[in-house]
Amino acid sequence: MIDWLLLFSNAAQEIISPTTAAYALAALGLAIHFGFTGLLNFGQAGFMALGAYGYAIATLTFGFPVWGAILFGIGASIVFALILGVPTLRLRADYLAIVTIAAAEILRLLFTTNTFEPVTGSANGLQGYKGGFEELNPIPEGTYGFGPWVYNEYDWWVRIFGWGLVALAALITWRLMSSPWGRVIKGIREDEDAVRALGKNVYFYKMQSLIIGGVFGSLAGMIFILPRAVVPSNYQTSLTFFIYAILLLGGAATVLGPILGSVIFWVLLSFFSGFIARAVEAGWLPFMSSVQAGQLRFILVGIAIMVIVIYRPQGILGNKKELAFVK
Repeated sequence: MIDWLLLFSNAAQEIISPTTAAYALAALGLAIHFGFTGLLNFGQAGFMALGAYGYAIATLTFGFPVWGAILFGIGASIVFALILGVPTLRLRADYLAIVTIAAAEILRLLFTTNTFEPVTGSANGLQGYKGGFEELNPIPEGTYGFGPWVYNEYDWWVRIFGWGLVALAALITWRLMSSPWGRVIKGIREDEDAVRALGKNVYFYKMQSLIIGGVFGSLAGMIFILPRAVVPSNYQTSLTFFIYAILLLGGAATVLGPILGSVIFWVLLSFFSGFIARAVEAGWLPFMSSVQAGQLRFILVGIAIMVIVIYRPQGILGNKKELAFVK
């Protein structure tokens, strides 16, 4: 028999999980790129990888403190954004898409190669960088929580830090998009020639948008590795596509949409993962192996997202004025 209470309990844990927070923050960065500015960035996984590896390498190799390691990862993402943006942002949007998806994959392969193994760990990745972050934990040792949300002091510290960054990023995004700068950015999304005719430096504004969204992506990469090791296989192209699914699910040009989209995505994924695994054990799916069952969860999540998008094509928190652009 399937323990439905356990399935729902495990799914509920994803509401405040660090992974959900990391994807929400990365999707916020993509909202600045795609939803508000119209930049087709298919390399958000690269920004996340730079944040993760930048933090870990700065801690393990250079001995930086936590805040120095965070700044190191942010600096790496800014340099990456400049490298991507300088040759492409004066051209059509599809050039940026081609360059970003290729650059993100090149980064992943560089982190995997044996040439830099003493620094990057090659395919084995990196671990042992959490000591400084643990020392900043203000929560006394013990176990806290209620219902499905019962964790030790470190797990709560990771969640508080991660969701605190998400809240700060959402506030910054809201303030930016409510400012004159944000109105120019949204004007570029609709018609950059008209904005250029008003005397605005479109290239300069696009570059700023690419950098800000990239910084959010690098911070997401740091949150992502706090409960786990840095593994290069986590930063494949599919990661960016998951973030796009989250963004479009919640609403491309919204502030809270990426956060809600991340919660829904991970709750659905956790529920279907547990359900399929228990269904195979119970003999409900005798024609399917455990490996096949693991892939079926993505199909079911995809169907669920399709249903939501069919009945709410502008995203859960989006509005119809944004729909034409998303299409």
